[in-house]
Amino acid sequence: MSSELKYVLVTGATGQLGSDIINELNKRGIHNIGIGSADLDITDDEAVFNFFNSYKLSYVIHCAAYTKVDMAEDEKDINYAINVHGTSNIVSQCYKYNIPMVYFSTDYIFGGEGDIPFKEEDTPNPLCEYANAKYQAEQEVKKLDKYYIVRISWVFGKNGNNFVKTMIKLSETKNEINVVSDQIGSPTYTVDLATAIVDMIGTEKFGVYHLTNEGYVSWSDFARKIFEMLKIKITVNDVTTEFYNAKAKRPKNSRLDKTKYLNAGFKKMPTWQDALGRYLKEINVI
Repeated sequence: MSSELKYVLVTGATGQLGSDIINELNKRGIHNIGIGSADLDITDDEAVFNFFNSYKLSYVIHCAAYTKVDMAEDEKDINYAINVHGTSNIVSQCYKYNIPMVYFSTDYIFGGEGDIPFKEEDTPNPLCEYANAKYQAEQEVKKLDKYYIVRISWVFGKNGNNFVKTMIKLSETKNEINVVSDQIGSPTYTVDLATAIVDMIGTEKFGVYHLTNEGYVSWSDFARKIFEMLKIKITVNDVTTEFYNAKAKRPKNSRLDKTKYLNAGFKKMPTWQDALGRYLKEINVI
């Protein structure tokens, strides 16, 4: 890490990814400030201005986001306010003080067609309000000279809700469940993401990157692997995306191509199976 990196600001610090990034920064002795929505309303222009005016920051890792995908279809204003306007407020201060920024985007910005992993430069085609807001936020971040836009997918971590915790909870009361089998992606552990991100900010290799754990799987086969590792006997039935009739449209192909990330000299992420095993130990279920 550069000796100039004094205070790293982490927004969304109480969430799945933000909390693990704080842990990783602390582990490496990097001074940081972690904030949640209770500490700073990023949609309040003046509050953001005053915050940046009060601290000497040399990096911003922006994890704060509105992530309720289905609710975003109805709560368009809240989704836009947090994901676009809130990000724009952070960007404007980073621009003012010449602070590099990491922004987390999503596989949802692509249309999810076909079965070929999406590259960074592929044409976006957001399918829902959440995806559209995240893509608009990317355009705000690109106004900076120094930024990382890191597109991630299918995230699970200790803090907050995620698919793994949902499966474990369902298995407590059911012996048979229906899980979508026609959406394919890479389950991604926030501990591994945090390690990679803190490595990344020690370089000057700015740009847009795709970053997930290695390997691809359907949600239903992911569920089966969770239950296999936990030695839980439960029947997982394959169903289509249409079965659930969700309010927001989901991409069926969430595969992200990580060639650019690897070509930049960054370390390959562990497989999702390896990550899942470590995560289940972290949350004390195996």
